Amino acid sequence: MKGITPIHDDADYQQAVAEIRRLWGAKPGTPNGDRIEVLMVLVNAYENEHHAVGLPDPIEAVRIRMDDLGLDRTALCKMLGISTGRASEILNRRRRLTIEMMRTLSANLGLSEACLPQDYELAPAERDPIAT
Repeated sequence: MKGITPIHDDADYQQAVAEIRRLWGAKPGTPNGDRIEVLMVLVNAYENEHHAVGLPDPIEAVRIRMDDLGLDRTALCKMLGISTGRASEILNRRRRLTIEMMRTLSANLGLSEACLPQDYELAPAERDPIAT
């Protein structure tokens, strides 16, 4: 059986993934089970370093999770204790989430506490045609 070596590049990564597929279903505690376990750790570390997926945009994450759970804006308003106008401002990026809203959304929608406090772009302020 060939020894396990570090994953240095994409070619090594592809070989490790192919080996994992070949060994898939190996019983834990067997030589092949131990081999797949070590390979999975190496592949995971390589993916985290070279192909890391960033956190989603906070507002997009809220929208997607609402859709997943079949929630509408009314349900969001009740959950956050805010008016429909305030919910629209938040979902349309005209107002930021407050810390308390982030906590509530994390608890009720199952969103990561690391995702919600990220900075995100607000929509440009609409110009008042009377003021110009």
